Amino acid sequence: MTKVPLTARGAELLREELRRLKNEERPRIVNAIAEARAHGDLRENAEYHAAKEQQGLIEARIRDIEAKLANAQIIDVTQLEANGRVVFGATVHLIDVESGEEARYQIVGEDESDIKDGLISITSPIARALIGKEEGDTAEVATPSGRRRYEIARVEYV
Repeated sequence: MTKVPLTARGAELLREELRRLKNEERPRIVNAIAEARAHGDLRENAEYHAAKEQQGLIEARIRDIEAKLANAQIIDVTQLEANGRVVFGATVHLIDVESGEEARYQIVGEDESDIKDGLISITSPIARALIGKEEGDTAEVATPSGRRRYEIARVEYV
């Protein structure tokens, strides 16, 4: 399997979720299953079936996180020497050329993207258009509402 880029912050968030699932959620669901078993006939026990289903979801998420961390190429953004170029992990300040509207995005891995927090996936159209560009360059992005042009006002590695 190929390595998947992940910021140090994203890797830490995944490790924390894994710790929580293994140390808090897994024991909680094991107790719920034991309690539901104590109620008798398992064929008609909705609590038991719900707990078993939840256990399956938790175990699947644990396997998923472990696989992601095993295949992650963790990139510490603060250690990058990109000389002002937009690279994975960079925070980019943009100005929409037509409207003058400003935006700030950090380019991150797919699993850590959250547009509300300004975290965009490396595979997103805007990130692909920005990669390799420098401060002062213009990037053209195809959006659902048409093509948009952004000027790169500043690139940070924080």
